[in-house]
Amino acid sequence: MKFRSVLFLAAVTVIGLSAGAARADRLVEEYNAYIGEEDFYNSYGERLTAPWQVIRQDRANYHRYGISQPGDEGDSFFSSAKNREKAERMIQYGTIERQAARDLVRGGALINVQIFRGPDGDYLNVTVD
Repeated sequence: MKFRSVLFLAAVTVIGLSAGAARADRLVEEYNAYIGEEDFYNSYGERLTAPWQVIRQDRANYHRYGISQPGDEGDSFFSSAKNREKAERMIQYGTIERQAARDLVRGGALINVQIFRGPDGDYLNVTVD
């Protein structure tokens, strides 16, 4: 009888912990963006080569410089320069499909970006649409 009680409590604890973990991360915002030629160069005219750099520049172009391509959607998260600075870390802690990473640095891609807030900070999940 005691063994069953311990087993039951262990099962309830595991279920409770998994449910808590599932609710820990929250989708903050989601947007689509077309990666065009303008998104490959920073303010100094330097060619960007990392996916996070291109995402950051795309959002700076959209919010700060008013440059967008058909397919670009707005977001409120990256309207803040401070949040755009976090893009590298956010991709490192999130996920990016291999194809999305390739398409980001080549251009001509429509990407979907999901911004999540988790217990360890904000992160991005990036896919190709």
